[in-house]
Amino acid sequence: MHFIEAIKLAIESIHSHKLRSFLTLLGVIFGVATVIVVVSLIEGFNKYVDEKIANIGTNAFSIQQFAIEDFASLDALNDARMRNKEVRMEDLEALRARVGQGAIKDVGAQEETMCELKAGKETLMGVSLQAITGNVIEIQNKEIAEGRPFSQAEELSARPVCFVGSDIADRFFPTRSAIGQTIKIDGRPFEIVGVAKSLGSVFGVSRDKFVSIPISTFMNIYGSRRSFQLLVAAISPDAYEAAVDEARVAMRTRRKLKPNEKDNFGIITPSAVNNLRDKIFGTIQVVAVGVTSIALVVGGIVIMNIMLVSVTERTREIGIRKSLGARRRDILRQFLVESTIQALAGGAVGVSIAWGLSKLVSTLTPIPTSLPMLAVAVALGVSGGVGLIAGVYPAWRAAGLDPVTAMRAD
Repeated sequence: MHFIEAIKLAIESIHSHKLRSFLTLLGVIFGVATVIVVVSLIEGFNKYVDEKIANIGTNAFSIQQFAIEDFASLDALNDARMRNKEVRMEDLEALRARVGQGAIKDVGAQEETMCELKAGKETLMGVSLQAITGNVIEIQNKEIAEGRPFSQAEELSARPVCFVGSDIADRFFPTRSAIGQTIKIDGRPFEIVGVAKSLGSVFGVSRDKFVSIPISTFMNIYGSRRSFQLLVAAISPDAYEAAVDEARVAMRTRRKLKPNEKDNFGIITPSAVNNLRDKIFGTIQVVAVGVTSIALVVGGIVIMNIMLVSVTERTREIGIRKSLGARRRDILRQFLVESTIQALAGGAVGVSIAWGLSKLVSTLTPIPTSLPMLAVAVALGVSGGVGLIAGVYPAWRAAGLDPVTAMRAD
């Protein structure tokens, strides 16, 4: 029996028992669909973190009062609160003094709080107010839709100018350009000089609902006794780690830390964010995939059970085939191919259902999904493997039947 003939016989057998075959495949269908949906959610979340949360800027990292590790536990946070010092504008000047001397290309600062915006009769609450140095827009690689960032002269003179997100411009000035218009930030008038391109949202929260003002203007209004976040850009991707080390040495030297003392500040890099993500969600992801994979095992057991029933029902057919010259390996191949095709068909349907569910979830909710082709290939391979393994015993049992005895069966 050729392999192609075994496939034809398997398809004919499946087609002749449509309802039973469909019920047999349900376990594999739901198993594959569940695993693929979970994997797509995990993959989508990971990409989301990489692109929108961990992406601080082009070759950039941040320096702030607390490190990511300080939030690992309540004790660690309390210890950091006692140990870590606030990041001041003097730290910014100390790092800026190193620009051009090594791996550091540029250094900026920012602080963030919430504010109220007004323009005419419109009022918008809960807007992110970002106090930044003028170079932060470039360090963060923000694209400009209209206008410009505020200049160094405007920053030095603490001018009341602002750079807004697309949500602000669309809300207050939907029919005309926002450039040159005046909005009130917590009751104080500011002139809009630039509008950023849309950044989208993170888990349903808009990233375009912000207004940026010069950090000097911010300190004049809200005070300077606060901890800032410093943004440091490396001269190139290859010099990134060198820039991190250079900034760490500069901060430790400025704070007169001994070699055996722990940093009393935090350096936040995309890799640090991803490591935290893996630490928090890594085990959960593995367990989630493992638990949902149990459905595939159940699907394999169902296939084995039905194949054993099929062998019993087709005992006479097996006897006739053997009497006509079919060898033991031909019968073995016939039933193995049949169980594998059933499992592959269930896997294909499961992948289709999972793809539809993933698209539905990403459309109706802010939860991101991503369906990698590798996961699809692995799902089909695993489902086919489950079918092959589940068919081994029934196929071996069918191949071992005595042809004379089999032909006498009812």
